[in-house]
Amino acid sequence: MKLNVKVNTNLNQVAASALRAKPAPLLPLVAGMTTAVIWGISFLFTKDALNYTFPAQILGLRFAAAALTITFLVAFGIVKINLRGKGLGSLLVLSFVQPFLYFIGETWGVKWTTASEAGMIVGLAPVAIALMASIFLHERMRPLQIVSIGCSVLGVFVIVGAQGQLSWGEHLLGVSALFVAVISTGVYSILSKKSSQRFTPVEITYVMMWMGAVLFNLIGLAQAARQGRLLGYLAPLQHSAVVMAVLYLGVLSSVGAFFLFNYALSHLSVTQSAPLINLTTVVSVAGGVVFQHDPFGWVEAAGALLIILGVWGTNYVRRSC
Repeated sequence: MKLNVKVNTNLNQVAASALRAKPAPLLPLVAGMTTAVIWGISFLFTKDALNYTFPAQILGLRFAAAALTITFLVAFGIVKINLRGKGLGSLLVLSFVQPFLYFIGETWGVKWTTASEAGMIVGLAPVAIALMASIFLHERMRPLQIVSIGCSVLGVFVIVGAQGQLSWGEHLLGVSALFVAVISTGVYSILSKKSSQRFTPVEITYVMMWMGAVLFNLIGLAQAARQGRLLGYLAPLQHSAVVMAVLYLGVLSSVGAFFLFNYALSHLSVTQSAPLINLTTVVSVAGGVVFQHDPFGWVEAAGALLIILGVWGTNYVRRSC
């Protein structure tokens, strides 16, 4: 028994040292790209689940699964957190911004606008991130980084433009909600970068998941009660599509992806990590082509290439300096 305790203690010390150690230059970049792949595929699961649920409900179930998963990992010592004496105020603000405000803006923005409008506006997130990083973190943007970020954003516009009619319409409320998502992404990137000085990526992810679980389920339960469906709140879980979506979105897309992205943000500058978000668009289009047989021509290919070049150019500056 003593031997097991000693071995576990040594393993925990090694794991803690690994988290504190400076990673290989490409490791944070790989983490960010992996996040983009996970998030890019997630829309397929969300679309299937929304056939049986409403937005706040699937968000509530998603983050409940995420919170329970990370709590299980903590309870059994698989991951370690220590929030005592660190001051949770800034971390609670971060968690309110992301996932709560972001997903409120994105979900209801998509509902009240066209897909083209939503894609174009959310594609501006790297611009918001870069500007906020320049203002609040005093991160200097080199000319190639500015061009690369613009290239990445242009790629999003090209892909979205090829998917539908670029009509702005008069959906002021939806457009405003999408800008809430864009601004939330920028604020989250800044707060996560600052929080990484006091909290580990696991600790940041832990608080984020519980904040999302509590707030989204409160909204979901209130909406279900107003519609007279409170007792059937969990009824959609009888459908395999919903179960698969909750597991993917909650465990992999929330706990796994947010841990990886928080890790990437803790080791990359905010400006360097911003274009990684736009890789999600490439993955989403690829997922639609493979699984839903969406059309894919030279215009979509050109947009994907612009995004990839934007990511490469931004991070090439980092490695060459």
